[in-house]
Amino acid sequence: MSDTLFLEVFPTGPIQANCVLIGDREAGVVAVVDPGEEAEMIADRVRASGLEPCFILHTHGHLDHAGGTAELKRLLGNTLKVGLHPDEVELYNSLPTQGQMFGFQAETPPEPDLDLVHGSEIEIGRLKLEVRHTPGHSPGGVCFVVIGAAEPLVIAGDVLFAGSIGRTDLWGGSFEILAKSIREQLYTLPDDTRVICGHGPDTTIAHEKATNPFVSG
Repeated sequence: MSDTLFLEVFPTGPIQANCVLIGDREAGVVAVVDPGEEAEMIADRVRASGLEPCFILHTHGHLDHAGGTAELKRLLGNTLKVGLHPDEVELYNSLPTQGQMFGFQAETPPEPDLDLVHGSEIEIGRLKLEVRHTPGHSPGGVCFVVIGAAEPLVIAGDVLFAGSIGRTDLWGGSFEILAKSIREQLYTLPDDTRVICGHGPDTTIAHEKATNPFVSG
């Protein structure tokens, strides 16, 4: 792994969704991916990194991945850009309703000001995150392929897990679409690509292509 890459992955909230801090140490900047819950803890970890936050990015708009966005933006600075795929705005804006369904309080999230469209690249210092639209778990779900790290790396959200895949029985979900996303956007990555999943441990593209019981390679 590159000496300049800063990477922290840690679970947040009762559903234990993974939040990712990814940055460039030499450039002094860091992005937060999927601040689902525990915004104060996430902000503390950003401050402890010594890096300047530059983006709040979302793989998708479910409560456990975006519920802490409003508070985190207040804590880190209201000038921070918030990234979301355009097809995910309706789900993202429903965060207060999602919270009510699960017995949680969720704030109305800040309006996204960065469209994470397929093929776009987000610059974090000398690192880049290539956006890949991967619907199926939700309409505007995306994965981030990291460019510039010493090892192949993708932040996959709830698209692909170690030995599993994202749910497709929620609003806007489709198994057929999700399987297509996985095969065309993830299984085409190098086999040794490390996959940071939205829940649970990391895996690799090679391992999932060979053993995933839901979507084979």
